[in-house]
Amino acid sequence: MAVLYRTYRPTKWSEIMGQDHIVNALKDALANNRIAHAYLFSGSRGTGKTTTARILARELKTADEDIFEIDAASNRGIDNIRELREHVSVLPFSSLFKVYIIDEVHMLSKEAWNALLKTLEEPPKHVIFVLATTELDKVPDTIISRCQTFTFRKPGREVLRKELERVAGKEGIAIDAGAADLLALLGDGSFRDALGMLEKVIAASKDKKISREEVENITGAPRAGLVNSFIQALVGKDSNTALKCVSETEKSGISMTTFVTLILEKMRFILLLQHSKSSESAVKERVSPDDFEFISAEAGKKLLTPAMLSILLEAAESTPRARIEQLPLELSVVKICA
Repeated sequence: MAVLYRTYRPTKWSEIMGQDHIVNALKDALANNRIAHAYLFSGSRGTGKTTTARILARELKTADEDIFEIDAASNRGIDNIRELREHVSVLPFSSLFKVYIIDEVHMLSKEAWNALLKTLEEPPKHVIFVLATTELDKVPDTIISRCQTFTFRKPGREVLRKELERVAGKEGIAIDAGAADLLALLGDGSFRDALGMLEKVIAASKDKKISREEVENITGAPRAGLVNSFIQALVGKDSNTALKCVSETEKSGISMTTFVTLILEKMRFILLLQHSKSSESAVKERVSPDDFEFISAEAGKKLLTPAMLSILLEAAESTPRARIEQLPLELSVVKICA
């Protein structure tokens, strides 16, 4: 099976998802013939920085032989930048521009930055630089000030979920809503990571249909049954069972942040159904049939309160920073059950 992220990498503006503010600005600049000599794309991994740079180069009618991709992580020294400076002075082979895409640019050495700065200050008219970084704070202000800077946002789970469903469909795989939603959560705002996990699940799957349970088994994500047991114990003020669920999660090596997120989301759905029948269709689209049955049953009991969710929300915000990862959730159990 081909690498999904590469196979389904966007090749035109309309295929870039979740970055409309950047796409529209670049399209307008092209339409008005106001192209900058240097761009700086920043954002977390897998958000489409290099892909957007390639599409920009194509929209400038730049031929493959005039597009140069450089990995600054392995070409970070002053000698590498000196070679680049000599290279940029040569005219394009068959295009109006030569486009240099420098990935992970924050990895350059101090001397290399100084050498690159001289080129950015007085670039040849036929050269366009696109610098990409996941760590903008490590890029010198002198470089930033000479570039048009664009910040790539992490795509939301809904965007990732739709992309996963689209790619799975292209691969002839049926993926249920709960499975796609869990993969989107585990992708943590990265198309590359989410599609990488989908690829892993497809490779291990025995048939052409992927369930949430299969995703749980293959990725090691928290099981729906464990999440459900915790919620039932919590709303029933059964601290002993709820704390056992937390302990089991911790012993399994499951991310507590992911566990809390799944609990919060499911409890939110329960609260929505308790107070709004019109929410049913929206909730149904996001979860598996078994999960919807559980959510509906819990909503019918009307035991969940907004105060419970507020306490859990505090725990979710504290978990990533906690020295003992499970402690915020354990404290929330004690508060709610007391």
